[in-house]
Amino acid sequence: MALSLRRVVHFLLPDLQAYNILQIVKQRLFSCKSQNKTLYSQHSNTLSVGPTKGWHHQIPYKGYHNIVKDQPGTTLGTVCLHGNAGEFLNLDSKQRTFSNVQEFLEHLNNCKTAKHIFKFLNSSGSITDTMASAALLRISQIERDGSSLKDPGALLENEAFKALCFHFEHESLRLSSTGLVTALYAYVQLYVDPKSTLMSRLLSECQMRLNNGQMSITDLCLLGKALLDLEGPGCRMLKQVMDEIQRIKIVDWTSEEIIMVYNLLGATAGEGGNYQQLLNKMNTHTLHLASKLNRKAKNEILNAMVVLKQTQALPLVINLCKHSVRHVPEFSDQEFIVVLNALMYFGHSDRFFTDALEQNIPKKTFSLKPEAVSKVMQYCSQRRILSLPIFDAVAESFVYNSDNFTTKEIALQIIPFGKLNYLPPNASQLFRKIENLLRGRFSQFQPRVLLNLLHSCILIERFPMNFVAKIFSPYFLQQLEAEGKGFDKFVLAQLTQLFMTMKLECRTYEGPSLPLKYRVKSFITPGRSVESLVDEQLYNKVKNALTDLLGARNYFASRVLTPYGYTLDAEIILDEEGYVLPASQREAVFRRIALCIDGQSRFSVNTQNLLGKEAIKQRQLRLLGYDVVQIPFYEFDKLQNNKEMVEYVHKKIFPYSYRLAW
Repeated sequence: MALSLRRVVHFLLPDLQAYNILQIVKQRLFSCKSQNKTLYSQHSNTLSVGPTKGWHHQIPYKGYHNIVKDQPGTTLGTVCLHGNAGEFLNLDSKQRTFSNVQEFLEHLNNCKTAKHIFKFLNSSGSITDTMASAALLRISQIERDGSSLKDPGALLENEAFKALCFHFEHESLRLSSTGLVTALYAYVQLYVDPKSTLMSRLLSECQMRLNNGQMSITDLCLLGKALLDLEGPGCRMLKQVMDEIQRIKIVDWTSEEIIMVYNLLGATAGEGGNYQQLLNKMNTHTLHLASKLNRKAKNEILNAMVVLKQTQALPLVINLCKHSVRHVPEFSDQEFIVVLNALMYFGHSDRFFTDALEQNIPKKTFSLKPEAVSKVMQYCSQRRILSLPIFDAVAESFVYNSDNFTTKEIALQIIPFGKLNYLPPNASQLFRKIENLLRGRFSQFQPRVLLNLLHSCILIERFPMNFVAKIFSPYFLQQLEAEGKGFDKFVLAQLTQLFMTMKLECRTYEGPSLPLKYRVKSFITPGRSVESLVDEQLYNKVKNALTDLLGARNYFASRVLTPYGYTLDAEIILDEEGYVLPASQREAVFRRIALCIDGQSRFSVNTQNLLGKEAIKQRQLRLLGYDVVQIPFYEFDKLQNNKEMVEYVHKKIFPYSYRLAW
């Protein structure tokens, strides 16, 4: 996590020389010999580094940016860490001076280890408390390793670190608010004992300034993050922080402050509908600022929208996505993931954003992380966007890069090909690679992930005959059932369709059958389904035209469930001489016509490409003996009146017959 400090105070107290600090340190501190020993003892209070029992500590919020504001009139202490501390670190005696604090912070961000930071501090001469707290925060970023520190013992034994601790404990009354809360947050990230004298004094001083209304929005947000990590969202002081934030008029907030409040609320303070009134005001205000925000700011707000489940703020999401289009070429992997997550969560797709993806993703597929590429494909799949440039590029990179993918990433990148019914130019290489991956890593796939992957393959006539026997084995079916705590109808429908495919399209398959108890009688299931419901508006238009064409409503049936699980939008039955029979007749039926009335939801967006689940349905209905007649929306919607509609269905269903023939 990069440290970003943009504005820093320039007011200094008289210097506190390092020699005097370290002399006091030598008198009052003793170095620990192991990571579990205390750093120093004073009036029965201890300072220790390492997770403390009973301490509510969470992983730090990675979207956080520390912005230190100018605070005129604030008196700050200075810290000098050269001299004896340099002997401990074997540092150069030459000191650096900086023309501005930003230069100091840039050098600080270039330090990659705690030792380098201490060396840098000792060669820097006098520094402000905000600089010192920034250094502590940078150390916490470097030293944290998950939920622990890399080498707490070495950190505790460092003389410069002891000097910093001593300074912040005994000068807490004279610290700037920014230096105070930044130091507190840094010590929280370093797992300093919250009951130690150091933490008690920092928290006490924060409480005092909070009571007096002396903190800016930036300081309040950073304090809130520290309190969240210390005590969780139930902290009383955190509620006071939020009350203070709400007291300040939103129109007076800077864009940086708005982002920090979003991040604070997103870090659990705003869960469960808390502070929704504040969020509503922020969403309205931010809507007018969207065009002025930088790329990172837009990204963080979009992430907060998802975390806080702001479904009513869709206009803000759309606006942010619209203004993010120009940033797509500079997006990092994580930024791609955040924006696409937001678009999927809010069910929104933008044509210009899609165009930007098509221009940039093909250039980056070999350099993007698999997680980012998977998210792009997941987005295209969910929003039914069949982008040939993206799909072709992903198919090509998959052949060369997929050996290091996780099983979930493999599935997320391949399933969209089946769902959107598309075979790329390198289909033979692609599916040969998939087969090799399945053969080598079959046992690593989660059962439902594997079933989704194999089911997507049959949609585009790629039949996993070498693996179906394992899918239908009692062992795999038990795993599949245990994973989801029972079978849902969608999983059973997938298994049934996979079984039907083996019987209808893979006549050479001689493996085990799917037991009867796992088969469904209808492929239409609540929620997700392996076939789509008919579009009501389009169906009613076609129904009226059919009634006029055939002379009566009883000459065709609607929503007919076949013995094979598929549901026909409409069915017409004929006798041996080609005459239309009443739909209720069961005898002398020679021919069955299945009408597929395909609305827009059965196609990829803005294309005439049928989705995979509809393509396999029509394909298998033909194999089952039906005459399949497709009535797509893009043809029927062009018709102007009822006469044209009747003529259209006549030509579609009976292309070689005059109407007087029935």
